[in-house]
Amino acid sequence: MTSATLTAGAADSRARHDRAFLGHPAGLGWLSFCELWERFSYYGMQALLVLYLSNYLFLPHNIGQVAGMDALRQAIEGVTGPRSTQQLASAVFGLYVGFVYLTPIFGGLIADRWLGRTKTVVIGALLMATGHFLMAFETALLPALGCLLLGVGAFKGNIAAQVGDLYAPDDKRRASAFQIFMLAVQIAVIAAPIVCGTLGERVGWHWGFGSAGVGMLIGLCVYLAGRRWLPPEPQRSAAKAEARPPIGRRGALQVTLLVAILPLLMLSIVGNQQFNNAYPLWSQQHMDMVVAGFEVPVTWLQSVDATVSFLTMLGSIAFWRWWATRRREPDEITKISLGCFIAAGAPALLLIPAFAIEADGAKISILWTFAYTLVNDIGFANILPVGLALYSRAAPRGLQGVMIGIYYLHLFFGNMFVGWLAGLLEVMTGSRFWALHAVLVVAAGAGLLVVKLVFGRLLAPDEEPSRG
Repeated sequence: MTSATLTAGAADSRARHDRAFLGHPAGLGWLSFCELWERFSYYGMQALLVLYLSNYLFLPHNIGQVAGMDALRQAIEGVTGPRSTQQLASAVFGLYVGFVYLTPIFGGLIADRWLGRTKTVVIGALLMATGHFLMAFETALLPALGCLLLGVGAFKGNIAAQVGDLYAPDDKRRASAFQIFMLAVQIAVIAAPIVCGTLGERVGWHWGFGSAGVGMLIGLCVYLAGRRWLPPEPQRSAAKAEARPPIGRRGALQVTLLVAILPLLMLSIVGNQQFNNAYPLWSQQHMDMVVAGFEVPVTWLQSVDATVSFLTMLGSIAFWRWWATRRREPDEITKISLGCFIAAGAPALLLIPAFAIEADGAKISILWTFAYTLVNDIGFANILPVGLALYSRAAPRGLQGVMIGIYYLHLFFGNMFVGWLAGLLEVMTGSRFWALHAVLVVAAGAGLLVVKLVFGRLLAPDEEPSRG
């Protein structure tokens, strides 16, 4: 038995008995609080970016200040054709958001092979803070976005991998741990647009970006303060002295299967992601946004979703904790499948107002937003965080960071697919459009159940291969 195996065994033993934070290891609390501040900085910056670009920086008299912008504009327009100010801002924003889900693969590889998670996370946090502060200078837009992308790549997958490293492979608390972890994200989604967005729009753009940078530095301080409660880093010298354990046939098959189910995971998110794309456009056209004489901004619908999502995540955690005291808790793929079947009810529910709109053209109530988000978020609470739990557990040892980076690819391709689907809103009736989304999410759930039935044994913990 190697020293690495002994260390892993000791860590697993400590994790099973550590219930200092809501029944979970204390490290989960530190990682979640750090993630809250990192997501605060990310969503605060994201809330401002497209507005900043389209309303200020990309205006004809300002865009010339941006270093390297001519080359980037030529590259974009070489593919899309001439772009207006708003279209160029949307294109740059889309590229930024897309690459956010690609760079974690490389961050995971760097951590797994060379630097370790702690150093990589710290470097990522510093790069992100630098990027936010560089946004104060118009000429430095592209270096700022570059720092942010590199920082997210180094940070995002590795801190999620550390959450998984807190638990033994067969510890059923892992899925609820990632739900708690995602609760921190939901708090950030609610708070960031209010703080950073208000400062940026009402005081000055740079105040908003600066507040995002300060949030990132707070997150870094939280991470460093809680380091003693986080999973131990393997000794790099020992890692070099010992040959890296081979993945083996089972590990290779696990990696192949985790990559193969990405298209199903991509379909599982279309109903949720469309809330940020087609749903606001559809609501703007067909929904009565006046409440008690006040016209509700369409953007506020996002806050409704974030608030409901926070509450449903709490409810899901409580439900599975209650369920575990009475019955055997299902595995991750089963939970994701159930989440898909529930989440599919959200676009299916919109068939009712869609048929009413097609019948008489009347405006629909804003209460449909609450109905959509409630059903969708109950399901989605068992999709994204549970998927993270699956990939952190089932990935072969030494590849967790890379596999979580690969997991985020379904968000990259899924958002591209959702953007294409949103264009169908112009050529399809609302009822057909939302029915299509319901069918796609149901298909994802059915496909994952097939994977569970055929390959469930392969993705079971090594200690319990009979679970399938």
